[in-house]
Amino acid sequence: MPSFELSAGGGRRPASPPPPRPREWQNRLIQLLRARVVQAPAAGHDVLVHAGPGAGKTLGALLGFHRLQQEGRLLRFVVFAHRSSIARQWLTAAPRLGLTLADWDSGEGAGAPAATDGLLISYQAASRHCERLDTVLRDWLRQGPWLAIADEVHHLGLDPEEPGSAVWGQAFTALTRSARVRLGLTGTPFRADNLAFCAARRLQVEERGVISERIVPDLCVEPRRLILAGDVRPLEFRFQDGWVEHGTAEENGDREVSPLSAEERESWRSRNLRRAIRPGDGSGIALRLLVQARLRLEKVRGEHPGAGGMVIARDIAHARRLAALLREEGDRVHLAHSQDPAAAEHLAAFRAGEADWLVSVDMCAEGFDAPRLRVVVYLTTVVTRSRFVQAITRAVRMDGERSGREPIPRHPSYVYAPADPLLIQYARSWSLSEPYHLRPREAGDGDAASAGAGAGPRPPLQALADSAGAVMALGGPELPAFLGRSA
Repeated sequence: MPSFELSAGGGRRPASPPPPRPREWQNRLIQLLRARVVQAPAAGHDVLVHAGPGAGKTLGALLGFHRLQQEGRLLRFVVFAHRSSIARQWLTAAPRLGLTLADWDSGEGAGAPAATDGLLISYQAASRHCERLDTVLRDWLRQGPWLAIADEVHHLGLDPEEPGSAVWGQAFTALTRSARVRLGLTGTPFRADNLAFCAARRLQVEERGVISERIVPDLCVEPRRLILAGDVRPLEFRFQDGWVEHGTAEENGDREVSPLSAEERESWRSRNLRRAIRPGDGSGIALRLLVQARLRLEKVRGEHPGAGGMVIARDIAHARRLAALLREEGDRVHLAHSQDPAAAEHLAAFRAGEADWLVSVDMCAEGFDAPRLRVVVYLTTVVTRSRFVQAITRAVRMDGERSGREPIPRHPSYVYAPADPLLIQYARSWSLSEPYHLRPREAGDGDAASAGAGAGPRPPLQALADSAGAVMALGGPELPAFLGRSA
């Protein structure tokens, strides 16, 4: 907790805490923004930063603006944010630098407060009220150069063939044309649909006589560097392997089995994963993962008493089944999904330590900050790299209290998941940054989440089928690598 000293005059306000000292990469960002402001428009006015959770993207962007404002190079800034949870982080961080940031009210006739340094706008509000916002920003920003910031900018897709299908990207582009610099922040600088996105420069490259485009961050802060610096936790992976059974003699006169980690046929791989995440499936993979994750959380609590775990479920029905299994074991569980009006309260309660486990359906991938989270169980059919990386990196954050107690590298967090070949591939490279290659349209991705919940009995959590296979371990403070197999 910060301490404040009062001066001799009892009526004076407490002194503001000193601004945080920039990290090395944040100093580089300040230099990069300064160069772009001075050289714009010749050097282009887009800057893309790739940095994972815990790197300090929010504070880094604010430090950059604050320094350039002090130098008289920028006057104001506008933040465009994806989720309300992300917006709260900006509203909390700005006062640490003495900056005033106002959340824009989309009500009729709402303008921009004249005395503020910055304005916060959601992507949805920007697209719904684009024309009105254009007028508001034009009046508010006409006095001097300004900085546009897009948080989790990969959501701002750009589709030149179907402009209307990427409305968030189109709105951001229209509203930021007059910005001196546009700063894009992202933890996952790629998209599953093969589209480009805003505030990112595209570079033409030639490979084997074919010219294509790549999006390469101007500044990249790889997770492995943050791990070695002690800014975030390393991750260790436990992938549960096994044989997945399809069909029975009663159903179709045949019984087929497929190895989960070694299946190369895409249609079978997808079928395997759908079955593997079912708590009642005969392979016992989902149940074994829950048991192992519970035991791991108990061990972690030996050195981190307030640690908690999170389960990523496929859909609401699936999440309820998983939550019920954990509750049957005596665990305190909060369930969070989009159709629950109390979801935000459940997330806040978990952050505060009021539950052992949080079971969620795609509500904690971005903007969810809970440093007590140490174990993640990934039980969903969504296998895009962006969604997987966003989910597992919720468990890398450090809080100030524990950072002074743990050695560097920090104690790891753990990820438990079925041994799906794609998930294993993503785990191998989660701590590295790779350029986003825009492939030809005909080769675009078509991954989508499957719907529906698996039926079947609800055995006790400790009842495991014998057909579950070995656990495949991936770990290491830098680049995850196979450490062997253990039962």
